[in-house]
Amino acid sequence: MNKVPMTVAGEQSLRDELDRLKREDRPRIIQAIAEAREHGDLKENAEYHAAREQQSFAEGRIQDIEHKLSHAQIIDVSAIPNTGKVIFGTTVDLINTENDNPVTYRIVGEDESDVKANLISVSSPIARALVGKSEGDEVVVKAPSGDIYYEIERVHHI
Repeated sequence: MNKVPMTVAGEQSLRDELDRLKREDRPRIIQAIAEAREHGDLKENAEYHAAREQQSFAEGRIQDIEHKLSHAQIIDVSAIPNTGKVIFGTTVDLINTENDNPVTYRIVGEDESDVKANLISVSSPIARALVGKSEGDEVVVKAPSGDIYYEIERVHHI
């Protein structure tokens, strides 16, 4: 199994979700199943079936998170010297060379990505175009809408 790259914040977020699922959601769902069983016939008991579905989802998510954490490669970019090169975990200030619009992205693991918060997955087209490049380099992002040209203005190790 390949390692799953993850930032320190991404690992903590998954650990928090796992803790919540185990300490809060699992006992609540077990209680809901027990209460639904008390209502009698399970074949026609919508509350029972809904609780069992929630249980199935929660247990699947717990397994998924545990698997990812067991294969995680935690990368603390703040502990790596800043050479101006784009690597996993860095925050990159870009300038769109066609319209001079600035944009900032942080390259994170797949579970951490949130485009609205400018957190892009390391496997996204933009990140793939940026990784390995340095400040001052021009990059071409092969996007579904066409090629986008950026200049790397600054690389941060935050």
